[in-house]
Amino acid sequence: MFDSYFVRKDSLRNFTENGRVAGFQLQVRITNYRGVFLSLHNGYFLEVDGTVYPRSAQRFAVNGKPPRSFDELKENAVLEHWDIDKEAVLRVYCDGGLSEGVHHIGILESILSSYGYGRNDQEMVDNPPEPAEQVKFRSEDICCFDLELQKTEEVF
Repeated sequence: MFDSYFVRKDSLRNFTENGRVAGFQLQVRITNYRGVFLSLHNGYFLEVDGTVYPRSAQRFAVNGKPPRSFDELKENAVLEHWDIDKEAVLRVYCDGGLSEGVHHIGILESILSSYGYGRNDQEMVDNPPEPAEQVKFRSEDICCFDLELQKTEEVF
């Protein structure tokens, strides 16, 4: 619904941990008009220059808290809400991060249903699928952006 506002265009950058580039990150906004409780946020289908980065490599930071895995959010963020007007940081761990220049990003947010159950929702609550699997029966509209890598900096 809010795809044009989904990714902040100037936010793609590598990040460092312990003095080395540990991966890359970008700032995202929720694409749902109501916001969502974080325990229902299941990660992202994320493809950068043809490489798919699984949910296990992703960490998510919002509401002034440090990056957490989506499994941590599922278990420990049941009452924490991500409001529509808040930007979040999606961190992706990959040694060395991204090279300088423009990168083609394909991204789709995976959020479990927050009202009413569809035909696959209970299975998705019990065993959350990788976001790429959820694409099969929820949406095939992957948002694409060409973003230039910005200067590396430590955010957290």
